[in-house]
Amino acid sequence: MTSETPLVVVENVQKHYGEFQALSDIDLTVNTGEVVVVIGPSGSGKSTLCRTINRLETITSGSIRIDGKELPAEGKALAHLRADVGMVFQSFNLFAHLTILENVTLGPIKVRGLKKSEAEAEAMTLLKRVGVAQQANKLPAQLSGGQQQRVAIARALAMQPKVMLFDEPTSALDPEMINEVLDVMVELAQDGMTMIVVTHEMGFARKAADRVVFMADGRIVEEAKPEEFFTNPKSDRAKDFLSKLLTH
Repeated sequence: MTSETPLVVVENVQKHYGEFQALSDIDLTVNTGEVVVVIGPSGSGKSTLCRTINRLETITSGSIRIDGKELPAEGKALAHLRADVGMVFQSFNLFAHLTILENVTLGPIKVRGLKKSEAEAEAMTLLKRVGVAQQANKLPAQLSGGQQQRVAIARALAMQPKVMLFDEPTSALDPEMINEVLDVMVELAQDGMTMIVVTHEMGFARKAADRVVFMADGRIVEEAKPEEFFTNPKSDRAKDFLSKLLTH
């Protein structure tokens, strides 16, 4: 269930790389428990937007607030804020020399200050939840891509984030592994996790999103409930984008 409490508020955000404007006049509010799926053509600024929300990318102007707090520039405050914002990338970014269990417990021990035994118990619960508990003592290279991405989701959840950002989490996976990751994400959505998901998977958007945000050329062109967006897009850009999807 989504509430009316804003959790992520992006206001008038601009992002330049030199002369190039990657994000223009972005306004987006995501409420607690809401699942927002961001779609659009390549180069539309979707990933950049996702990365500004946990400050992996700095913004040129505007403001981003998480749970009422402005994003800090750096230092300890930023590390604490990042703990509130879980991030799952295209590449799994697991530590290759650590076991799956160690990958998931590292953050809670170092950042949340949990005892090892406590962190391990929590991690096992999460690994069970994403369906890879039996892989806990293996190294990432011994797992399939789909399994590694599910571990990456468990690792982000171990920090008990307020919001989860997913930046094209299935685009590096083989087709048969995509659904096993999307299924975990659908379950998370159903459990009430606040999520911002950049994806090409329109089935996921239809099934799990409360709202679809369509971006093109660094702007939010339109936003609507999934059913409305997919059946009756308002803008020419969205109509064009959807017609290309449906014909391939």
